[in-house]
Amino acid sequence: MERYYTRVCNFYYGNQSKNLVARKKAIPLHQLKEVSFDQIEIITRKSKKIIHIDQIKNLSKLLKKKIILDLKKIRSKKKNFSNFNFQKIPNILGILNLTPDSFSDGGKFNSKKKSLKHAIYLLSSGANLIDVGGESTRPGSKTVNESLEWSRINHILKSLSKKIPLSLDTRKSKIMKKGIDIGVELINDVSGLSFDIETINVLKKSKIPFVIHHSQGTPEDMQIKPKYKNEILDIYDFFEEKIKFLRSIGIKHNNIILDPGIGFGKNLKHNMSLINNISIFHALGFPILVGNSRKKFIKELVEKNDSKFRIGGTIASSIYLMMQGVQVLRVHDVNEIIQSLKVFKKLINN
Repeated sequence: MERYYTRVCNFYYGNQSKNLVARKKAIPLHQLKEVSFDQIEIITRKSKKIIHIDQIKNLSKLLKKKIILDLKKIRSKKKNFSNFNFQKIPNILGILNLTPDSFSDGGKFNSKKKSLKHAIYLLSSGANLIDVGGESTRPGSKTVNESLEWSRINHILKSLSKKIPLSLDTRKSKIMKKGIDIGVELINDVSGLSFDIETINVLKKSKIPFVIHHSQGTPEDMQIKPKYKNEILDIYDFFEEKIKFLRSIGIKHNNIILDPGIGFGKNLKHNMSLINNISIFHALGFPILVGNSRKKFIKELVEKNDSKFRIGGTIASSIYLMMQGVQVLRVHDVNEIIQSLKVFKKLINN
């Protein structure tokens, strides 16, 4: 039987959105009047068709039922967790890499004094949460042992977990458990919870919020000719199956965020397709996180290799993602991104 997917599209933002929602000309995303849409794209593995929301009533009985069920998830209000406020878009997850070899800022903050100072700066700049990582997962990177990874991050977790909302970027269950015991508020595992078989048990026992991140392959080999039948639908199916599995083993809470994994086993075509069609993931019913900051797709689009200074491309893609209803942006340059989003919002509502 042919499988149908629902992607909401033709978004409105700010005062225009509020006006259309009030007149019932657009549907609010997750009950946010500031973000709405009036079209949906009905997708199969063989076809695509965009229709106005007024045309849903003309669909076949089975297809209409499917679309209405998807729209129920898309319209549902998202509960806040991990210091994220899902009644506003977007939230900001600030990046704090305590590694010598991360692709953009490796070695910049891996001393105790510098890392503490930068964590406080990110929070004061407006980040909702600080994502602390002690292992680089850039393309080509190799796994570091648990003791080394922990030695890089334990000082900041112990120093700041009671003062600053922290997320833990790790693939290892023992490090997750140590971080949870100290007080981190979110687990961000770029392996999609598959690197360490004990990860699921830690998440189940602790009931901590977490990110389901999509990655094809491992950081060491993920950029060696990545392939998909259809990157958008393949990743959608991955999320759906992962959620079904988590439910089946007893993880019932909804404090879950979906990250399609820009640059993790994707080439430029895949990344651009994901960004352009990111709103399809709203139909899964969970907040969406995108790590677009300083990523390689920016270099490939502008044909300039300056990984430390891709703020322009990060700002442009952040505004686009915000306009597609993405709830969380994971970025390095928190102050600059928030500044750009505030100015854009003022201009669009003027």
